[in-house]
Amino acid sequence: QAQLRESGGGLVQAGDSLSLSCVVSGLVFLSYDMAWFRQAPGKEREFVGVIMFTGERTVYADSVKGRFFISRDNAKNTAYLQMNSLKPEDTAIYYCAATTRLLATSSGAYTYWGQGTQVTVSA
Repeated sequence: QAQLRESGGGLVQAGDSLSLSCVVSGLVFLSYDMAWFRQAPGKEREFVGVIMFTGERTVYADSVKGRFFISRDNAKNTAYLQMNSLKPEDTAIYYCAATTRLLATSSGAYTYWGQGTQVTVSA
């Protein structure tokens, strides 16, 4: 049974950095692209970024490009989201997700999801 477990969320101030982790079990991690999505209160879930199963390519939403960085450690079955220069508008629940589709940006392409971790950025 596949499990994706996010951690690392919390309350930070604008301009701070935060790193999220997503530990995956029950899947062949190497076979999956890993993405991060987020959902703010009253808004739809939105794409943040995705990393290719090999780790050689990433795609980011324009809203986070240059501030957020995704990486993965295939030996640890873990994906990471490094968030820098955080803004209040980055406040959301952050989810990791896994797909066998290459560099997909639509949530519908993702088969497996974590439960999410809350990130709150104060002004």
